[in-house]
Amino acid sequence: MSKILIIEDEVAIAELEKDYLELSGFEVEVEGDGDVGANRALKEDFDLIVLDLMLPNMDGFEICKKVREEKNIPIIMVSAKKEDIDKIRGLGLGADDYITKPFSPSEMVARVKAHLARYDRLIGSGVKENDVIEIRGLKIDKTARRVFLNGEEKTFTTKEFDLLAFLAENPNHVYTKEELFREIWDMESIGDIATVTVHIKKIREKIEYSTSKPQYIETIWGVGYRFKV
Repeated sequence: MSKILIIEDEVAIAELEKDYLELSGFEVEVEGDGDVGANRALKEDFDLIVLDLMLPNMDGFEICKKVREEKNIPIIMVSAKKEDIDKIRGLGLGADDYITKPFSPSEMVARVKAHLARYDRLIGSGVKENDVIEIRGLKIDKTARRVFLNGEEKTFTTKEFDLLAFLAENPNHVYTKEELFREIWDMESIGDIATVTVHIKKIREKIEYSTSKPQYIETIWGVGYRFKV
C-alpha cells in the first residue's frame, strides 16, 4: 500500500484529500505545519507528497527544495495561486505537478495514481529486470537479445545469439553437436550438424580475443563444446 503525506494547513481541504485518497486504497498522513511537515517528509518513508504552497513556518517552495535535495519521490504542489510564475517556480524546484485550488478531489486522486505509476516505472519497481548473463567482460542480455564485450555491442544473428545464450546458461556442460543442433534448430540431428561448427566459429570471431585459444567456448575434442566459467 502506497503511503502519502499531505502537508496542508486548511483542515477542511486536508480532510477531503485524505478521505478520497483513503477510499482509493492509500495510507495517508496529514501535517498542517510546514516545518513539521518538511521534517516528516525527510525522515519518514512516503511514496508521494501532496504539498500546499502557503503554510505556516515554512512554505511549500522551501519544503519542495529540501525534499528534492534528498529524495526523488513524486511531489504534487497544491495552491490557490493561479499565477504562472508560481507554477513555474514550483516545477522548477522539482515538483512533479501543480494543481490550482479549487480542484476536483477525484482529479487529484487520478493525478496521484498517475505519478505513482510513473515513479514505479522509473525506479523499476514492479518491473521485471532484464535477464542478463555476465561472465568476464561478456554481457548477454537475453531480454533485449543484445551482446556486449567489454561494453562494446556485438551484432549477432538469431541463431548465433540463441546458441551463445544456451551455452552460457549451461556453463561447464559439454554438449555434442547433435544435442546443440537439436536444441537450437529444433530439429532432429539427421540434418546437417556442420551448421553448429559454422555458428560456433562465427561466435568466436565476435567474442574471443584469440579464436585459436578461446576463453569462452571451448572445444572438447571428440565430444563437442562447453562454455567455460
